[in-house]
Formats: sequence, structure tokens, C-alpha cells
Amino acid sequence: MAKNHGSQIKDDAQYEALREEGTSKEKAARIANSSKKETGKKGGKAAKYEEQSKHDLYNKAKEVGIEGRSKMSRAELIDALRNH
Repeated sequence: MAKNHGSQIKDDAQYEALREEGTSKEKAARIANSSKKETGKKGGKAAKYEEQSKHDLYNKAKEVGIEGRSKMSRAELIDALRNH
């Protein structure tokens, strides 16, 4: 049985499984808290980062909690999103 991580984690079992795989706490929490409708399947229809505007990349970086995003170039935003 998965530990209870409090109200901030919606799916404790998924969070635990991701942590056991070596996923960071932040990323595991983000995945475990996303609604099932939001989670994509492999090969989703999302636009490639290179096809998105800097504004869209900035908003995505804000959504996932990347710090220092306001001072990043478009290329740095892409790199930060890929490696977050």
C-alpha cells in the first residue's frame, strides 16, 4: 500500500511508483497530480518545441515551474523544458 503524501498528491500509488523508478519528486508529483485526461500517450499530438513561439514556451515553463524563465532565450527555454 502506498504511503499517504497528504492532500498535495492526488495519486499516491502512482507517485510512489514513479519515485521508485528514479523520477524526481517534483516530476513525480506533477504526473501524479495531473488529471487522467491531461496525460498524453506516447506519440501525442503536441507541437514540437521548435514550432512553438517563445511566449508559448515561456507559459509551458511557468506551468511546470522552471525558475529563471523570464531571462531565458527561446533556445534556453526549449533546453530547460526538455531536461526538466
